[in-house]
Amino acid sequence: MSTTAGAFIAGGIAACGAVTATHPFETVKIRMQLQGELQSKGHQPHHYRGPFHGVSVIIRNEGIRGIYRGLGCAYVYQILLNGCRLGFYEPMRHGLASVILNDGAKQSLGINMFCGAASGILGAMAGSPFFLVKTRLQSYSPFLPVGTQHHYRNAVDGTRQIYKAEGIAGLYRGVGAAMIRTGFGSSVQLPTYFFAKRMLTKHVGVEEGAPLHLASSTASGFVVCCFMHPPDTIMSRLYNQHGNLYKGVFDCLGKTIRTEGFFAIYKGFLPHLARILPHTILTLSLAEQTNKLIRKIEARILPTSETSASGF
Repeated sequence: MSTTAGAFIAGGIAACGAVTATHPFETVKIRMQLQGELQSKGHQPHHYRGPFHGVSVIIRNEGIRGIYRGLGCAYVYQILLNGCRLGFYEPMRHGLASVILNDGAKQSLGINMFCGAASGILGAMAGSPFFLVKTRLQSYSPFLPVGTQHHYRNAVDGTRQIYKAEGIAGLYRGVGAAMIRTGFGSSVQLPTYFFAKRMLTKHVGVEEGAPLHLASSTASGFVVCCFMHPPDTIMSRLYNQHGNLYKGVFDCLGKTIRTEGFFAIYKGFLPHLARILPHTILTLSLAEQTNKLIRKIEARILPTSETSASGF
């Protein structure tokens, strides 16, 4: 097992732990992004008014099962996305820094952002079909429907229905928006996390450990949410549409702003923030620990030369 594979596994495990805790807010976020879709102001429903109100409404009407719709797809998506993001980021960064700066250990904001975006885009491409099915499962409600409703019995049934009706292209509907969304988020997530760690260690004197990981993850999560939410809203609508309501990313963006106003692209921001802060904290903090565990395992089965270059 290579060290890159080890980081991939560690990132996937960490992300699955995080998504279990934050999935309810993801469900609320998606429904808030879709409610009032292409309806003018004053005519939009407000079934879900915020992260905690949304969670309470869904649990009251649909139970725990309703708030955790699409969790299986979320696990697969997170393994692919964060496995790529956390597994490929450091090898890419080290390789580019070695070529461009002649020093693989040297840090460069531009290289860090590029590698963060590239590794995230790879993960988004691999996981897009699972995110599409997840979005449709989460948006479905027999009590307070918003947006287009897709009635799938489960993730397998959803995948089968989409493939039968639209083929492979249907499963990759909206992948462009997913790549933009994840590129935005990934370009700032790891660079912000490592920058915060360096600043806190250098200027505040915070030592390596859980408090440093927590503070750095919080800073990273907030920045990610600010950068990623507008394309996230567009992606949710492209994934959930029936037929060809939107021709693409920019068509969706234009129609949304013209009909609902500029701030429509920030619908669901608070539940997104409520999800992404603990998700980022848990993912990156757990990744630190799972990486240490994976490196110990690798040290026992791989030659020293292969494991000595691994890092997070």
